[in-house]
Amino acid sequence: MRPGNVYTSNGVVDFVRPLIAHYNEKFPWMTPFLRADSGFAVPALYDLCEEESVSYVIRLKSNANLQRLADELHPASSSKDMSESECYYEESEYQAKSWKKARKIIIQSVRPAGEMFFKHSFFVTNLGDVFSPQVIVQSYQRRGTMENYIKEAKNGFGLDRMSSHSFQANEARMMLSLLAYNLTNWLRTLCFPEGQQQMQIQTIRTRIIKVASKLVKSGRSLYFKLASGFVYASFFWKVLRRIQRLQFE
Repeated sequence: MRPGNVYTSNGVVDFVRPLIAHYNEKFPWMTPFLRADSGFAVPALYDLCEEESVSYVIRLKSNANLQRLADELHPASSSKDMSESECYYEESEYQAKSWKKARKIIIQSVRPAGEMFFKHSFFVTNLGDVFSPQVIVQSYQRRGTMENYIKEAKNGFGLDRMSSHSFQANEARMMLSLLAYNLTNWLRTLCFPEGQQQMQIQTIRTRIIKVASKLVKSGRSLYFKLASGFVYASFFWKVLRRIQRLQFE
């Protein structure tokens, strides 16, 4: 963890380096692939990936030179059909002043329907020519799936709630949130019926956790009795039976 008033890229190389070392040690036959947004776009990270044979696609912040290059490829002009969107993927070489060498960049140019000007996005990568510019951009865009996981961890488990001035206390709280999130993922993966394993935590709480019931004692046993009008009873009992069948060695 780090203070909240430092930039995103602060310490990113020190953070990524042990991860790369771990995967290179555990899976030496595989080539790690790193996707990152513009907050991680620092030359030291590119250098690290290239030294460790890590493939990467990292979004770049726009600047005047990149915009000029993109405008040369797709200048503003009247489209034959302004009701249709246009999207182009181009490949070029670019070297910023802080870079040791020129690197391959991908330019995505999109003109939304009804607009006159293109909106450009820029990505730096070391992926070879076997990958088309469009495939490279699409591989970057899939990182949005991971952002959905992070969003659920924040909204559903309070992962981002830092209620103490102590780093250690905040870290302990975050680890408990991560434990709860991982246990919920195991529950979804192992015990939920087919087609319902992508259910979000808010829905899970409504259907099987925050469920009104009555505790009844009969002899030496305790029973939870659900209300007869509980609309998710079928799903509840399916999940419970699957939990009871779990066996761990």
